[in-house]
Amino acid sequence: MKTVVYTGPTLSSEEVLGVVPGAQVRPPVSRGDLLSEGWSGGDTAVLIDGYYRERLSVGHKEILWLLNEGVNVIGAASMGALRAAELSPYGMSGAGSVYRMYAEGEIDGDDEVAVLHGPAELGYPASTVAMVNLRYGCAQGVPAELGARIVETAKALPFSHRTWQELEDVLGEEAREALATLERGIAEGEWDLKRLDALAALRTVGSMTNPTADEAALTGITHYEALKWRSMREYAPGRSMCDLDVLTAARLFWDGYPRLHEEVLNGLLDGFGGDSYVRARLGASSVPSELAGWLTGEEHDLPEAEQLRLVVVRVWPVWQSADWRPAVLEGVRASGQWQELSDLVVRADEVAAQTRGRVPVPPPEICARIFLRHWLRPGSSSGLEMARRGFYSLEDLGRHVRKFFPMDVKKGR
Repeated sequence: MKTVVYTGPTLSSEEVLGVVPGAQVRPPVSRGDLLSEGWSGGDTAVLIDGYYRERLSVGHKEILWLLNEGVNVIGAASMGALRAAELSPYGMSGAGSVYRMYAEGEIDGDDEVAVLHGPAELGYPASTVAMVNLRYGCAQGVPAELGARIVETAKALPFSHRTWQELEDVLGEEAREALATLERGIAEGEWDLKRLDALAALRTVGSMTNPTADEAALTGITHYEALKWRSMREYAPGRSMCDLDVLTAARLFWDGYPRLHEEVLNGLLDGFGGDSYVRARLGASSVPSELAGWLTGEEHDLPEAEQLRLVVVRVWPVWQSADWRPAVLEGVRASGQWQELSDLVVRADEVAAQTRGRVPVPPPEICARIFLRHWLRPGSSSGLEMARRGFYSLEDLGRHVRKFFPMDVKKGR
């Protein structure tokens, strides 16, 4: 089975291959490109970037043809997000916030994702800024009133004129600092929503299957996004939370969470076949030396079957694509901690609003390194403590920490 990714300028070939090593990277998709590729059932096409003006855009019928051939088609970030929102009822999968914004009618124009860019041989350098990136950056790091002005001004400009200089010319001196912050945040990737969505789409490769009619009605979104959207609720005017926010609070701040995580995932392992399944997946009846680092010093004294289970639980994505979050959420609800953790989410939102512009939130990896100091204990390691809570990289941990970072700073932690 092959994966073909159509991208540029949102992601480079190197970035694609860093997530999906065996992918075949193609230029932005245009009319006829999908039909000219040789496909087999079970292959995956990831549509990120596509042409709008210089060439005819990719046709809906081309995508429907691929779906009929049994090809998994995922769209995100740019042209891919737009087509996914249009064709999700027919089996195309969408990933990320831009896709959600189109699917829910929050945005509706091609210009929201359109940018001017240079040629392929120069790496498709963008000369304008995407509207969706401006929206996201303003929501993350610009005072609300000024952010609204920036968004309104940018939207009034043709997409081909959305340059930092033209925005400053229209908005004036008082917006210069905010625009510089936006430019830096988007250039560094922190507020580049298109890039973040594209990477999220690539991470779904391998876990997607052609949806049934029932799944198509769910719009083919990832399990994580479905869980998020279904549980979203407004707890105060203009403020919302979802079950996954409460789960994140539990993973970060509840001392009892690692034990719950271990218990729930062990229960899932029982459903797959228990100890015999674990031994088969590891290909060993005892923990190989190269995996011993996933156990604390004390845990090396446990029976071998328990050691094997702990290792599999802590490197879950290597062995299983099954999403553990719904089961763990049920455990958090039954723990008696739900209300306290929900209040923690509310408090984090309040502090973030109060300190916006005064407490800088570092990029994800730095957030993670700072936060990890709370978990380190004798005989353990950073990687092990993250894995005990279901985090599998510094970037993964940091993305979850950022929402709670200002509150953590204010507490003096």
